[in-house]
Amino acid sequence: MEARAHFYREEINSTVWEVPEKYTRLKQIGTGAYGSVCSAINEKTKEKVAIKKLHRPFQSEIFAKRAYRELRLLKHMKHENVIGLLDVFSSALSLDDIQDFYLVMPYMFTDLSKVRGQLTEDKVQFLVYQMLCGLRYIHRAGIIHRDLKPGNLAVNQDCELKILDFGLARSTDAEMTGYVVTRWYRAPEVILNWMHYTQTVDIWSVGCIMAEMINGKTLFKGRDYMDQLTQIMKVTGVPGAEFTQKLDSQEAKNYIKTLPRYPRKDFSTLFPRASAKGIDLLEKMLVLDGDERPTAELALEHPYFDSLRDTEDLPEPASYDDSHDNATLTLDEWKRLCFREVRSFVPFPRRDSKRKNTLTISP
Repeated sequence: MEARAHFYREEINSTVWEVPEKYTRLKQIGTGAYGSVCSAINEKTKEKVAIKKLHRPFQSEIFAKRAYRELRLLKHMKHENVIGLLDVFSSALSLDDIQDFYLVMPYMFTDLSKVRGQLTEDKVQFLVYQMLCGLRYIHRAGIIHRDLKPGNLAVNQDCELKILDFGLARSTDAEMTGYVVTRWYRAPEVILNWMHYTQTVDIWSVGCIMAEMINGKTLFKGRDYMDQLTQIMKVTGVPGAEFTQKLDSQEAKNYIKTLPRYPRKDFSTLFPRASAKGIDLLEKMLVLDGDERPTAELALEHPYFDSLRDTEDLPEPASYDDSHDNATLTLDEWKRLCFREVRSFVPFPRRDSKRKNTLTISP
């Protein structure tokens, strides 16, 4: 098919991009298993954006389902601390013609994995506050992120943060699988393969990231699956019978019985630079039993955030319709659903941030 008049084609690293003329100065900034990302300028708004092209989204049912889920999740997110869509487009005029589509998102300066060294307490406080505001929104929509790590927490130079990458996010009532979060940030119940863990797996990840920002190094740097669990229990202490009874896996129960009786470490010794309120919050988030961790909503009520808390940061989301998350459809059916979502996109008017902050960050 010929490109539509207001689209143009450009080859970038051996991949042909076909984008509306309003997006100029494309420059590749990332690539992964499922897509490539270019920065661009929207000539109408003069805004710098990030455009993601999915790699052959309709090559199979699995790829098409993943593409559909990512599109649906991004369309659903309307919170300043969660990445959302500014635009979605395809040059295809009809369902028969669609081969791919592009997702346009805000351009972010860097991510937390590239921010080196210890951060000052005011920066840590502001970044963790934003993580929890974003998580509260995601969780109240009925979604668990499950893959929180520094690399998918984008930040701008003014310290504003957005949660990225919903490729692995699933709604809370879908059956859970054990191998999701990057190992160092995995909650123990994910490592132990509980089938029905809750939204507090994300709170554990926030605790790990907060600890890393305070100390300037990864808190639990396990060499493998079991060493990760050992590193965790050297800090949290080995659990008692009440905890182990909750585990589905007999293998996990047996493993815990073989561990030395590590006591819980003193967090004020582990984090000598942290304030008393910061240490108290960390102690609440880094609890072995997920049932004992606070929700994002409760964590935001902690005194650590007294100077930041603002009800305008806590909008209520619509509930996410996950009826297709576990569906088995044909490739043509997934394609039809994707085409419908692309065609029905309406931009969401964004709220200008009223947060008064002079924090700056540089990688």
